[in-house]
Amino acid sequence: MITIALAGKPNSGKSTFFKAFTLADVEIAAYPFTTIAPNVGVAYVRVNCLCKEKELELAGECGNCINGFRFIPVEVLDVAGLVRGAHEGKGLGNEFLDELRQAEAIIHVVDASGATDADGNVVELGAHDPREDVIFFKEELNMWVYGIISRGWHKMERRVELEGTKIERMLTEQLAGVGVTEEQVKGAILKSGIPDKSNMKSWTKDDLKKLASHIVMRSKRMIIAANKADIAPDENIKKLKELEGTGKEDGGEIVIPCSAAAELALRTASKNNIIKYLSGDTDFVIASEVTDKQRKGLEQIKRLIHAHGGTGVQEIINRVVFDLLDYVVVYPVEDEHKYSDSAGRVLPDAYLLKAGSTARDLAFAVHSDIGDSFLYAIDARTKRRLGEKYELQNNDIIKVVYTSR
Repeated sequence: MITIALAGKPNSGKSTFFKAFTLADVEIAAYPFTTIAPNVGVAYVRVNCLCKEKELELAGECGNCINGFRFIPVEVLDVAGLVRGAHEGKGLGNEFLDELRQAEAIIHVVDASGATDADGNVVELGAHDPREDVIFFKEELNMWVYGIISRGWHKMERRVELEGTKIERMLTEQLAGVGVTEEQVKGAILKSGIPDKSNMKSWTKDDLKKLASHIVMRSKRMIIAANKADIAPDENIKKLKELEGTGKEDGGEIVIPCSAAAELALRTASKNNIIKYLSGDTDFVIASEVTDKQRKGLEQIKRLIHAHGGTGVQEIINRVVFDLLDYVVVYPVEDEHKYSDSAGRVLPDAYLLKAGSTARDLAFAVHSDIGDSFLYAIDARTKRRLGEKYELQNNDIIKVVYTSR
């Protein structure tokens, strides 16, 4: 399962965001270090279910979607709040940075309202520039990676000189715990502007810091959740939007205004059958009697989601998975004619796989034994036979044929 980390300074609304994602019972309070041990929960990517495609003649009802939408699970890790000097071990820095190792992407929850200072203490609304939080966060990550590189630098130098090991491979080994690939290291070296890339002895501290920043840029995909957008001054949202880019390799960010508090209120009301609402909807319907106070609160949230096209929370998880991480959705079936499993359940499962994954990769995702005994696959739509190296496309429906033991 994909693991995504929720990160940010204390009191940025991170725990509210986590609860809005997962409806998990977590402590939420207006003081730093509410989160000490990481909270782990399940959030869901929302996609249109294939059962609504007119081209598909389904033999039965699809029981795994809600109102035509499929919700596919991903793991979310709510880590301890980040403070300045985390890379030096200040606050809960060591724990925070260690927990980020296992995440494929990071959602940086920023208090767009400017109502908390750099350390997470409550200040007057709009008093703090949220761009400073983004700069500080990236600097902490960069210095974390720089520290790992610099600690083993002389040892790597000797190995390159004595054994002839490639610099890229040495750095990849040194950064193994950070989740960095050799390809990412190669790209970082190329873009870092180091004058003599083949001579490690000539690399300066500034060169290593630049290298670290490019490694972070490539290996830690990030999106900015401009939280508390419902109370944030317009100027603050504009400032954060100025940071936007592709969010991948140009140093820019994907910035999405959101309100975790509004999403949590809507999901809680829906769970209690007060309203009809699915995460990601741009509207909701009141389904039961409510008090005047409740109605006023719901109407305020309705104005917010009408103005912004939703609370932003579901959009964030979707954009992380599909825009930052480049996953596709694939539906494995056992009966390619009825699009079902052996029990007759139509489109029983939906898997998230990296773009570029093959038919054999899908077989291993279903079960390791099926991957080991893979013979070929069948495109359920066209009934065409597919080899093990067939590159899966988004919304493929695939039957895997394998030898039974």
